[in-house]
Amino acid sequence: MTLDQTFCDSDRKIPAHEITYGRLRDMILFGQLAPGQPVTIQGLAASLETGMTPVREAIRRLTAEGALELRGNRRVTVPTLSPGELDELAFARTAIEPRLAELAAERLDRGQIREIETIDAAINLAIDRGDVHAYLLNNYRFHFAIYAQAQAPILLSIAQSLWLRCGPSLRIVCGRYGTSNLPDRHHEALDAMRDRDAAALARALREDICQGIAQIRAGIAAA
Repeated sequence: MTLDQTFCDSDRKIPAHEITYGRLRDMILFGQLAPGQPVTIQGLAASLETGMTPVREAIRRLTAEGALELRGNRRVTVPTLSPGELDELAFARTAIEPRLAELAAERLDRGQIREIETIDAAINLAIDRGDVHAYLLNNYRFHFAIYAQAQAPILLSIAQSLWLRCGPSLRIVCGRYGTSNLPDRHHEALDAMRDRDAAALARALREDICQGIAQIRAGIAAA
């Protein structure tokens, strides 16, 4: 089950092609496939332990989402972000995600906030241990545990797509510089959630996003 599916009915029967799509999507989202790294359809099928047909369908969908690019000889790759593309992503994320946070602020109950606090503790542990994968995984969980409560499915879908385009580049930056300076304005976000302060929550997450984008920008410039 992928992270996105944690917000769905756990008893729902998930088709094989959806599982393959979700697993490949997570490989991209959390940087297991690096930007510019070519992989074959056959190689992905082997890695995912599935058939060629569900892999092709997953690639088709992820290509349409801009998360993959088709190459020759049955190869695909994760796109490498240009500075202009990063500017577009920064604009979109800082417009959409703070709005999701505002909408969620009044709907988050104490139990949900406690769950988000637990996720934040896992982020802090990952930073202390230098565990990049655990940081990326739990940082995604933190943000989308909030956004899922906004009851704004169109904005939520857009936010997920934007993260899919940013994730691989952030993974490279984390791998290069480690976890000591990773963005984390979650303390302010948690305080705002407890106070039901929608404006403060939106502001904290916007600043958190801007820090992450700045690190990606620096990594692109240094490449």
